[in-house]
Amino acid sequence: MPVRENAPLAALLIDAGGQIVSWNAACEHVLGIGAADALRQPLTALLSERSRQHWQQRWSAFPSDCDAAELEFLRADGSVHSIFLTLLPQFGHDGALSHVVAMLDGACDESDSEAVGRMPLSTIIDVLPGTFYVLREDGSFALWNRTLEEVTAMTPEELRQANAVDLYHLAEKRLIAANMRNVFDQGTQAMVEANYLDKHGKVTPYLLCGARISCRGRHYLCGMGLDISERRAQEDRLRLRERALHATSSGLVISRCAGRDNPIEYANPAFERITGYSAAEAIGRDARFMGMPGMDEDEREQLRAAVRERREVNVVFRNRRRNGEIFWNDLTITPVSDTTGKVTHFIGVINDVTAVKQRTAHLEHEVNHDALTGLANRTLLWDRLEQALHMAQRNKSLVATVLVDLNGFKQINDSYGHEAGDQVLRMVARRLQSSVRESDTVARLSGDEFVLVLVNQPSLRYTLRMIERLRVSMSQPVSFDNTDIAVGGSIGVSVYPHDGGGALDLVRAADVAMYHAKAAKTGEVHFFSADMKSTTQAKQKLDDGMRGALERHELFLLYQPKICLRSGRIQGLEALLRWRHPELGVLAPASFLPEAEESGMIVAIGKYVLDEACAFMQRMDSAGFPPLPVALNASVREFSQPRYVEHVACILAAHRIAPARLELELREESLNANPHLSVEVVSQLHELGVLRSVDAFGDSLSNLNFLHKLPLTHVKLAKVAVHQITADARSGALAKALIDVGHDLGARVIAKGVENRLQMESLRANHCDELQGTYFSAPLAEHALHDMLVAAPAA
Repeated sequence: MPVRENAPLAALLIDAGGQIVSWNAACEHVLGIGAADALRQPLTALLSERSRQHWQQRWSAFPSDCDAAELEFLRADGSVHSIFLTLLPQFGHDGALSHVVAMLDGACDESDSEAVGRMPLSTIIDVLPGTFYVLREDGSFALWNRTLEEVTAMTPEELRQANAVDLYHLAEKRLIAANMRNVFDQGTQAMVEANYLDKHGKVTPYLLCGARISCRGRHYLCGMGLDISERRAQEDRLRLRERALHATSSGLVISRCAGRDNPIEYANPAFERITGYSAAEAIGRDARFMGMPGMDEDEREQLRAAVRERREVNVVFRNRRRNGEIFWNDLTITPVSDTTGKVTHFIGVINDVTAVKQRTAHLEHEVNHDALTGLANRTLLWDRLEQALHMAQRNKSLVATVLVDLNGFKQINDSYGHEAGDQVLRMVARRLQSSVRESDTVARLSGDEFVLVLVNQPSLRYTLRMIERLRVSMSQPVSFDNTDIAVGGSIGVSVYPHDGGGALDLVRAADVAMYHAKAAKTGEVHFFSADMKSTTQAKQKLDDGMRGALERHELFLLYQPKICLRSGRIQGLEALLRWRHPELGVLAPASFLPEAEESGMIVAIGKYVLDEACAFMQRMDSAGFPPLPVALNASVREFSQPRYVEHVACILAAHRIAPARLELELREESLNANPHLSVEVVSQLHELGVLRSVDAFGDSLSNLNFLHKLPLTHVKLAKVAVHQITADARSGALAKALIDVGHDLGARVIAKGVENRLQMESLRANHCDELQGTYFSAPLAEHALHDMLVAAPAA
């Protein structure tokens, strides 16, 4: 039967040799053995084989080791019974060990709770994660665990002789002593943080707690301690960070993510210095209270969008200090997430960049801006574009690079003078600047080329709206000296990161798109696409080929006769250009002249054609043929060149050709593009004596009042008017009307593209003066023309 709590205590007496001298009746009950069988026997005779060895080890260490031990006792029936054995030494007058009192506790049928409850205290306290100790009122240790020995680096003997107060740093001894006194005197519980100081001087921070217990009429302090080294280190790190937040020159605010309003929870001293608001005035309010309504709305919208989307953003805008002063605020907002990934706070870093802006504004303008327009120059453009790309990479946004090339700017300079050209550039610059945001950049790249860098573009649709706004503003004429000068531009756009990752790639892509816009002549905005690159490469190859064609003499002229409708004889010739391409064969002008016009190669080609035509007329004269006039086409780029008429006169004189032998055909749309210049050039040609013709008359909307001002000698009908002449009774009306208008202008009328007899008869009936077309003759080489002139003499 198990020993009950009210059962007599089982005890036996052992002499110094380990033999049982006496025991009480409770021993018989616990062990099931009578006294006669146990007395004068060594205690080992009652133990199992396994416990005998353990007992010998404990007995050899006795009396220094007096803790209870669990041993297996043999009962009379042969069963094994686990007993907790506690030894109490007894000493004689001479101090030598005389006897040992052994107390037996436990029974084999105890429950788990009973067994655990009877476990030795030393077994329990040694497994505790912290220190455990029992102190007497004088501060000495009555009991402790191994953790305390490890923390203090002291042996059990050293701890037995130590005072608890001496285990702490000098500065903390008074605090420890006061807490201990309160526990003993008032029975209060104590909790204090202090540093254990081991015997080598190593410091370990601990959280200590203790309470008073009573035993046999005496008070003790039972306490425990937990190592708080990691917590102290973390607190030190937090304090360091807090000091850094307080010491930084940047304003810092921490706002709680709470929907529309994000109230400030923390503001550092730099924030107070920058804004003039104390932390107490700012905490609990959304940072918008410092905003400037109506200013920098695009940047504020970027900020609002970033907060809504819980992403990082950097913006520079203006805020108001507490005293009402406006300052420039460079603000970076970073979201902070909790352990679940939910954004709970925003950290705002504020830098007052007002002084920097003011100090550098003048110098930056001088070094980085165009003197004429005040726009960013090439140097600043590259810097701004690089900055925009860096910001876009960080914010995952788009950057649009827009290249604008003014249409016909050279003609403006030539017609109205450079002062007018400068006024146009200044006005275009103002219009471009007013069409974009302050955060965007407008730069003048070269004479009449502008580049815009549109940062933080949320979408291509947003970009297109911005560009359309500037396109409309540019299309308005510029007033100069009481004259409205038409202004337009070709616009090409590239977008980061779709069209390139670097500044140079984006500008090149925008340049390619701009040239496509210029070639289209529709006034529409062109965005860069991959196929443009291949087209541009093909154009570059064509440009290179045309330059080589001039050097290798691959260009040549054919001549198409013009017939007098009254006499039927050859009235003159038109020189038509061809290119004997080494790979593609003979190319007609439509295959390469539009590109030559766009690239400017048309000027060199025009000089070549004029020189060749004059040389041809010189050869015809030497061969004895009648002096037939030869007509040449002159493009707008050609007659816009400075001293163009003077150049024509020089070539005529060099070949000894009379000016009346040369007819220059100018397209009506080219004349309309720059009326002032057109009147001047045609008048100079008239004074020189060169024949003047309007080509493709009726092909576009005609300004008859303007044409009346031009001293023309010929008008050449557009092919479309001739090709409308059919067997239909009502056909030919357009040709008849244009013939009448041409005669009203005082000019001879030439119909080109005549392909059949019906067209010829209709034109003759309507008093057209001359015709030209395959019905009479295709363009001829010089030797074939010789044969024709021999067979059909000229008029």
